[in-house]
Amino acid sequence: MTAQPIDGNALAAKLRAHMATEVAALAAQGHTPGLTVLLVGEDPASQVYVRNKVKACEAIGMASRLERHPADMSEAALLARIQELNADPSVHGILVQLPLPKHLNADLVIETIAPEKDVDGFHIASAGALMVGQPGFKPCTPYGCMKMLEDIGCNPRGKHAVVIGRSNIVGKPMALLLLQASATVTICHSATPNLAELARQADILVAAVGRPRFVTADMVKPGAVVLDVGINRLPDGKLCGDVDFDAVKDVAGWITPVPGGVGPMTITMLLQNTLEAAQRRAST
Repeated sequence: MTAQPIDGNALAAKLRAHMATEVAALAAQGHTPGLTVLLVGEDPASQVYVRNKVKACEAIGMASRLERHPADMSEAALLARIQELNADPSVHGILVQLPLPKHLNADLVIETIAPEKDVDGFHIASAGALMVGQPGFKPCTPYGCMKMLEDIGCNPRGKHAVVIGRSNIVGKPMALLLLQASATVTICHSATPNLAELARQADILVAAVGRPRFVTADMVKPGAVVLDVGINRLPDGKLCGDVDFDAVKDVAGWITPVPGGVGPMTITMLLQNTLEAAQRRAST
């Protein structure tokens, strides 16, 4: 068996083309969706990420603004700037690029963003809405993973899904979204004693552990759908995921590559959340 690849670039392009039509329709009514990205400091990886986000917004007709702030920006100044953006009706989404410099409290910064502009889906109000199944912004990476399952015709209902990783950004919300889709969900992490055994039971296996090639072929059920959320840089500069792709592709039924899998979908769902924020604002 050779797994079919799940092409994140192709799906992202299809979704963004549809969004561009919706953005244009909204703009024609005088409501151009707007995203402001705040970058504090000069982390090289963060600079690449925010550049890609801004370019993606502009490509579908959204208004996008990148604000660069010095690494020594005070917490009070950052919070004040967020409050200004909260009050700006032309800004529908606010994104503070993580990680932040160590002297800044990331939780406090995120909680200062107005929930209706929390297009990253990290605010505690967004997390609470997801927990109880109410409308709100879903974190972009898990949201993208669900869209990938939908695109390949994989209905989680009645399936056993195993999520490796328990972060607030991916692991926990991924589990909740799968649970809402009527999957039976197991969350594994560093303290799980029988992790490999549990992983082998998964019809849908999500790897979000942050360790290169952690998921090996003997951890995968034949025919399973494997979603690799990880992105790790190897000593030779190459990128790889949390899944040993070359080995696992001979066991799985479907698999996401790294790069070109989940990554493009994360930015795509950021655009979707921003569009939804603008649509909600326009309807009030």
